[in-house]
Amino acid sequence: MFAIRMAHGYLRSSSSVPTSVQSGLRGRRLVAYYLLKIIMTHAVSRHAALTSLALAIAAPAAFAQATPDTFDPIVVTANRYPQHLSEVLSDTQTISSEDIARSGAGTLIDLLQKQRGIEVNRSGGPGTNSSVFIRGANSNQNIVLVDGVRIGSATSGAANWSALPLSSIDHVEIVYGPLSTMYGADAVGGVIQIFTKKGDGATRFSAFAGYGRDNTRQAEASVAGSTGGNNSFSYALTAGKEKSDGFSASKLGAPTYTYNPDKDGYDKESVSGQFGYQMAKGHDVGLVFLNSKLDAQYDAGSNFDARNYNKQESASVFTKNQFLPNWTSELRYAQAKDKQTSVSALGSSGRSQFDTKQTDISWQNDILIGRDTLQLLGEYRDEDVVSSTKGLSGGRNTKSFAASYNLVRGAHLASISGRRDDSSAFGTHNTGSVAYGYRFSNTLRANASYGTSFRAPTFNDLYYPDFGIPTNKPEKGRNAEIGLHYNDGQSQLSAIYYHNKITDMINYVSACPVIGWKPGYGCSTNVDKALLEGVTLAGAHKFGAFNVSGNIDLQDPRNESIDKQLTLRAKKHANFAVDYTTGPLTAGTEWQLSGKRFGDTANKTTLGGYGLLNLYTTYQFARDWSVLARWNNITNKDYELSRFYATPRSNLFVGVRYGMK
Repeated sequence: MFAIRMAHGYLRSSSSVPTSVQSGLRGRRLVAYYLLKIIMTHAVSRHAALTSLALAIAAPAAFAQATPDTFDPIVVTANRYPQHLSEVLSDTQTISSEDIARSGAGTLIDLLQKQRGIEVNRSGGPGTNSSVFIRGANSNQNIVLVDGVRIGSATSGAANWSALPLSSIDHVEIVYGPLSTMYGADAVGGVIQIFTKKGDGATRFSAFAGYGRDNTRQAEASVAGSTGGNNSFSYALTAGKEKSDGFSASKLGAPTYTYNPDKDGYDKESVSGQFGYQMAKGHDVGLVFLNSKLDAQYDAGSNFDARNYNKQESASVFTKNQFLPNWTSELRYAQAKDKQTSVSALGSSGRSQFDTKQTDISWQNDILIGRDTLQLLGEYRDEDVVSSTKGLSGGRNTKSFAASYNLVRGAHLASISGRRDDSSAFGTHNTGSVAYGYRFSNTLRANASYGTSFRAPTFNDLYYPDFGIPTNKPEKGRNAEIGLHYNDGQSQLSAIYYHNKITDMINYVSACPVIGWKPGYGCSTNVDKALLEGVTLAGAHKFGAFNVSGNIDLQDPRNESIDKQLTLRAKKHANFAVDYTTGPLTAGTEWQLSGKRFGDTANKTTLGGYGLLNLYTTYQFARDWSVLARWNNITNKDYELSRFYATPRSNLFVGVRYGMK
């Protein structure tokens, strides 16, 4: 009740605030009112939400001026063309190159774990198998793109996060909610797009080297630039190397077929690049690629040093042409390979191979009609699998056509889109979405949207021996959400409520309902339905030398067929960060929080909640030189993301960076 009184008091009066900032506070009072309306009508953890909201709106009003793009960067993922974030109706978040450098994160998973709406799971250290859940959606209900190229395994349906090198990444965009109308199958929970480093301006070099606990070593180097002029040639190349002795992936108490007390390290090498050439004004061609190789140990019993060998390759060539002042066309050919080989015992019986090759051809046309944009898109996607598992190798293809219209009329924003996907394996599926936004002022906007999506059955779902069913249908999603966004260039607040209903969910059942199935064998089939429902609150402020940010997720990801919480997902998780900059020094702290989760479908195995406290600092000791230090889990918290699998204890990492200005 204290939080409610605090918030309502703020809404009623701002008499103690100087007149010069009264107009800004009127916008904050209005957004606070609507945030309260959303929270009070939602059944998930109102007390925690109100407390965080009260803290956010009670923050000092006299903030220092931020740069224009601090909270309003250019993004492309939501609608497949560049827009300011303030004009995008989909719930979108960006992680800038400055954010990545300041965070000192060691892996992409570490970076994503701090973002709103995201939870992660890992079976041991940084080199082991990892999963990412967006708004409670399964890892295979999300799409991952690298510079517009879709990556992932067609057998598991998920991306290999451990193989993706953080050293090659310039920035990341996260779009929450269904995007099947933009990207087709599997965009149920959201889309994460990774952008590698790009060349522009004068030639510049950068390099980094670091060392940390478990004999962890990291090194990277890059060069980027462009020639400029009417026929400009741009280039960027990055190479990276990571190696660590690691720690035991499994913990004492794990089953004997899993437990091994040895250290499980990893060795990762990567190279990425972008090349572009401007043939004439408005006519560009380019090549983008990423190659990464990972050799990682894991635990599979005490008698053998089990290893995963992973290769992640993606490449695309494109031509982008502005044929008319209002018509831009892009033709792209892309290919991605996900190669996974596991060795868990001597001999052929302990070796398994799962290789995926995806080939995509797309033709996108963006047509300006006044301030509106009409987009017409045609795509062809081919998936090929080669596996050591009998019956799993094969291929399928999907032909797609999509259209969208984005409208701008004064204070009104709207979009409508539709898509048709025709697959050789699972038939035809149509998806659509509609969204509307209204600007109460230049700083405050409300959004509402509804969209459908689907997840295609993986090759495992369809063909894995004594498990998959060839007649399995795609999962279907229906998502509705509303949101409020406040951004005055100095501070940012947002609140989103979402309700994502998933039917025909594919899960394993011990008693397979398929006629003629082998007695005593279970199978994976369309038996469940799920509801992903929740509220996400987020805020960021800059006042004086301090940057303050935080986010809270209050969710209920539930398997409605059995009325149980979905595995490995918490009902509450949050992140808070404060950093301080003075001259060449920046120092900050992070606090990551998660409630309890369950390690099994029946919700009988409880994984306790946890809180992690991290410290980091950077110091620029010369014009192009800086030193970084990061101390993770300073309280040495012992926690589990998966049952009987270890997580990093207290660890320190230091590094030196060179970067030409």
